[in-house]
Parts: sequence; structure tokens; C-alpha cells
Amino acid sequence: MTDPKPVSRHAITFIFITMLIDSIGLGIIIPVMPQLIEELTGDTLSNAAVYGGWLLFVYSLAQFICAPILGNLSDRFGRRPVLLMSLLTVGLDYILMGLAPTMIWLFIGRIISGMAGASYSTANAYIADITPPEKRAQSFGLMGAAFGVGFIIGPVIGGMLGTFGPRMPFYVAAGLALANALYGFLVIPESLKPENRRPFSWARANTLGAIAHLRSVPTALMLAATLFFHQMAHFVLPSVWSFYVIEKFKWSTAEVGYSLGAAGLFMVIVQGGLIRTVIAKIGSERAAYVGLIFAVLGYIGYAVAPNGLTIYIFLAVASLAGLAHPSISAIITTAVPANAQGELQGALSSLGGIAAIIAPILMTYVFGYFTAPAAPVHFAGAPFILSAFFELIAIALLARVIRQAHMK
Repeated sequence: MTDPKPVSRHAITFIFITMLIDSIGLGIIIPVMPQLIEELTGDTLSNAAVYGGWLLFVYSLAQFICAPILGNLSDRFGRRPVLLMSLLTVGLDYILMGLAPTMIWLFIGRIISGMAGASYSTANAYIADITPPEKRAQSFGLMGAAFGVGFIIGPVIGGMLGTFGPRMPFYVAAGLALANALYGFLVIPESLKPENRRPFSWARANTLGAIAHLRSVPTALMLAATLFFHQMAHFVLPSVWSFYVIEKFKWSTAEVGYSLGAAGLFMVIVQGGLIRTVIAKIGSERAAYVGLIFAVLGYIGYAVAPNGLTIYIFLAVASLAGLAHPSISAIITTAVPANAQGELQGALSSLGGIAAIIAPILMTYVFGYFTAPAAPVHFAGAPFILSAFFELIAIALLARVIRQAHMK
């Protein structure tokens, strides 16, 4: 009998590197995207931000549609071919975007990135295949840590590479993805046994059906809405952060990258260590309130920050918002029975995908409107005020749910 330990070690290492490179690839291009859009359009930073919002929209829409499709394809043909094809596609796509002569090419590239980047569902399935049930939480936590670390490294590297031009980070991201595809081709086996595969079904590759089931559990529906508004607020960061600090503080791409790296570091500190201590002492309900309140304070702070140093202070303050999502997620799991947890997570993932589609367009249009020459009031921080408003809605919804629960 073959010893499974070396296989599992290589496989988990590969999936860890895949998640790490995926988040590095996302972060590495954020600092240079405003400059590249300006170069391709010849337009102002305000209008470039609107283009950036639409780029995030098509990326998120493609990922929203394709995530369950790739997951179902992996159930039919196995995890290995889907993962390797996705990595290969992402690598080639970064090259395409680096060479893009027009915005049309860049839009096509982001659509392809969203389609191929949806392989995270397959990566999670691979982990479930090779990990005993009692160790899966640890393995999934490791994958989350990989994403956090990657989002620290990516923007910093992207900001520094941006000094060589806005296209250089795309070529480096391509090299990382292609190198990982080669590593996976050489070392990882298939994790799904032939007898465990099933025919592909379009009916099961549906992202919206799971949301409808939440209506039968009003408490879960209200908590899901709380998470939705919290996520709507959060998407202001990838949508307008680079445009905002360049507009208000005239930061270089390197300075943009350093700020995003600091945000990632604070996130890892809160979600990797602090959250366990806080929830153990005050419970999930109070931790959720604390996280949402600090989110409001952080967004308002970003909006009115007078200088770059103040921004770093508010990055530390806003990082405590990281208490909210896992705390609300823990509360919501108690609202449904054990045999409905998978369906619940699917619905929450779908709602997160909808937020990722709507928020970038909304945030970048608000930024573009309030920074345009004809704006009635020039206020680059307007999108952050909108995010603070969304967080206040989340607080109100959470308070209603908890009040109703305590009255029973």
C-alpha cells in the first residue's frame, strides 16, 4: 500500500502556493492599474477610476458565473486537469494584459482572469479529497492564511515593479502562475477517484438557487443581509483605494503598494491571532458589533484623512473590522440545521459574489463624480462615506436579529 503522506504533503503545498500566487497576482496589479488605464485611455484619473470599476465588474461577474461550473467540471473530470488548466490560463492571461494595446484587450483579459480564477472552488474540493474530516478546518485555515500573506506581498511587489512601468507587474505575475502550473504538473496526483466522479449537471452549477432557500429561515436571511452590506462596504478598498491615494496624496505606485501591504499585515494580525482571543472573551455577538463599529470609524477616517501618516493610523483602526465577518458567520451557522450548512455556505458565497459585482461600479462612479472638474463639491473620500453608511445598515440588521433572538 502506498504511503499517502508524501502525496498529501506535495498536494497541500501546491494548493497553498496556488492560493498564495492567486492573491499575489491580484495584489500585484492594483498599484499600477490606474497608471495603465490612463496610458490606454489618455483620460483623467477620475474617468480612469470608472474604467477600473467596470474591469472589476467583469472580473467578478465571470468568477460568479464560472466558480460552480469549474467545481462541477472537477467532479466530472477530476481536480488535477481543472486546476492545471486554470493556472495555465491565468499565466497566459497576465501576459495578454501586459501586452494590451487597448482597453478592449484589458477587459478581455479581466474576463478570462475571472473565469480561470474561479478555480478556488476546485482547490477547496481538492483539500477536502485529501484531508481527513477532523483536519479540514486546519487545512482550510492554512489556505486563508496563504491568501492573506499573498495580499501583503503582492501590492508591495507591484508597487516596486511599477517603477519600471505599469506593465512589468503583469509579466511577473504571469511568470509566477506558469511556474506553479509546471510545479503542479510535475508533482501533484489526481485526488478524486474515478468511482467518486459524477456526470456534469448544469442544474447543479447554479449560483442563484441557493439564495432562494434562505427565505425559509428568516434569521439566516437577515444575517446574510448583514454580511451582504458589510461586503458591499469592503469592496471600496480594491475598487478605489489606488485612485483615492493617488488623487488626494499624489502617491507613487510604490507608496500605494506599501499601504496595501500594511493593510494586509494588519488583516493577518487580526484574523490570524487577535480574533480568537476577542471572541473567547466577549463572544461572537459583541465581537461582530465591535468589528462593524470599527469599520465605520475606519471608513470615515479614510474619507477625511489629512495626510498619508493619518491613513496608516486608520488602516490599523479599520483592521479591527476583521472581527465582523467571522463572528457573523459563526452566528449564522447556528440558525440552520447541520444538514443545511453546505447549502448555507453556497448561498453566502453567492451573495458575496453579487456584492463583488455591484460594489465596484457603484464605488468608482461615486469617486469619479466627486473628483471630476464639474463636481459640485470636490471630495475624493465620498466612496468611503458610502461604505460607512452600508456598515451602519449592517449594524441595524444585526441588532434586530440579536434583539429578536433574545426575546424568544
